[in-house]
Amino acid sequence: MLDLIIKNGRIIDGAGTAEAEGDVGVKDGRIVALGLVNEDAQEVLDAAGCAVAPGFVDVHTHYDAQVFWDPALSPSCHHGVTTVFGGNCGFSIAPLSPEAAPYLLRMLARVEGMPEACLEEGVPWNWRSFGDYLARIEGHLGVNAGFLAGHSAIRRVVMGERAVGERANADELEAMKALLAESLEQGAVGFSTSLSTTHNDGDGQPVPSRHAAYDEILELARVAGRHEGTSVEVVPGVGLFPDEVRQLLSDLSTESRRPVNWNVLNPGPEEQLRNQLGISDIARRDGGKVVGLTMPQPTVLRLNLHGGMVFDAMQGWADLFKLPVAERMEVLKDPERRQALDASAKSGGPFQSISDWRRWMVHAVFDPAHKDLEGRMIGDIAAERGQAPFAVMIDLALAEGLRTSFIPLDFFGGADESLWPQRARLWADDRTVIGASDAGAHLDMIDTFTYATRMLADGVRKHGLISLEEAVHQLTQVPAELLDLRERGLLRTGWHADIVVFDPDTVGPGPIEMRSDLPAGEARVYAEAEGMRAVFVNGRCIVRDGKHTGALPGKALRSGADTYTPAATF
Repeated sequence: MLDLIIKNGRIIDGAGTAEAEGDVGVKDGRIVALGLVNEDAQEVLDAAGCAVAPGFVDVHTHYDAQVFWDPALSPSCHHGVTTVFGGNCGFSIAPLSPEAAPYLLRMLARVEGMPEACLEEGVPWNWRSFGDYLARIEGHLGVNAGFLAGHSAIRRVVMGERAVGERANADELEAMKALLAESLEQGAVGFSTSLSTTHNDGDGQPVPSRHAAYDEILELARVAGRHEGTSVEVVPGVGLFPDEVRQLLSDLSTESRRPVNWNVLNPGPEEQLRNQLGISDIARRDGGKVVGLTMPQPTVLRLNLHGGMVFDAMQGWADLFKLPVAERMEVLKDPERRQALDASAKSGGPFQSISDWRRWMVHAVFDPAHKDLEGRMIGDIAAERGQAPFAVMIDLALAEGLRTSFIPLDFFGGADESLWPQRARLWADDRTVIGASDAGAHLDMIDTFTYATRMLADGVRKHGLISLEEAVHQLTQVPAELLDLRERGLLRTGWHADIVVFDPDTVGPGPIEMRSDLPAGEARVYAEAEGMRAVFVNGRCIVRDGKHTGALPGKALRSGADTYTPAATF
């Protein structure tokens, strides 16, 4: 007797081939039959009218910490994601040392928008090795999860305070290589690092990986290449990439003989797209493989001056965010220094395009007296009050301890409907992979954890820019093959039964809300999914009709066991 039969579904196998009506039989966590299945089963799900597809694979998350207080890994599980990869951007929380733990906690709070109180209350911080970390979460996962070993974590464990501001000496580099090798042997699925000027630690200083010489990064990538089933992930920055950065990404792939993915490729000026997509061409010329992660939706940022993410990367603003909040507020009250910040933001840098404060919207306020401002444009409020837009925005933030949340409508062309065809062009380009959700990070800032259901709702149904079969292919087989997952990403007999059942006519993200369900009562941006009938991980149902079942059948993925290196890597 089978454990499960999903009957009468529109089978979309993930390979991009045309859908076919049929059944899926599951036993012991594996797909054992496809087509017409006449056996008896303990459970039968009638999927008439619904698509039956492989579970979605999210290659870029930051669920490393959340797994301790929310093993279901919500909201991703509700949106059909059955496999996630964390430890990106160099920001893993393993390996660990007692001295490094407080630093990494504060770094994550700043750079990845995880509330400090939440990390203190919700994460034990008492493991050491990568294997110890994986052992802690094994058996307590709602979805399958693999984690990369992060450069900033490794650097801080080995170098201590010297990790910020110093180059590694020869002994320190050898110790980092040994620690990375140990982590990979114990199951880390690769190596990650960041060069991005948007990545600063709890003190407002560049994160440890940003202080590394390129030779150090290459040496660590070579270590990753000596282990089965690994990959390399990099955040190179924003805007136009210098030639030396583009060559570094190619070298990381050719030196490691592993695929490299970088984050994030957004629609924009054609010159910038040529510059960024050209990294893949350089790598192909050199014999490597580099792909950019791209989102299938506009990126909506909810920013505040308390955390400072993105603000701290504006031209001339970095020093402001090295100050404690109270001192920062005093600077923002000073008319001359305020004027200088306004002028500096507009003078250049990667975020000059969003320095038109009129085009910022008030997203969320903390004082009931300001409630009527939510959803309103700064430009409109300024016109009513006869004030400069920047003054209106800063005064409102100061009145709420800098916690007021704002949305820049022009971030990566978010409000520009004409960019949808360009997005579709990026999806179809083999130099890209759909991903970059950042799920588990920037909890008060982004809703890109909805990327899969947004792709199906907007890319397929609303705009008609991609077929249902091709969208599923891009969400399943393509990312699974990028990270060389074993027997996941397709509906195939004998493969793991990671399966989603959804209604193509209604699937999509639900309303965006703020939900106060984090440790210490902290809030996060949240959205359920609509039209998601059921989600199965390793043959067990984790979501049924929008409700989590409480099942935790996910696996902690380990390199070499759950991933592999193809015989012909490139």
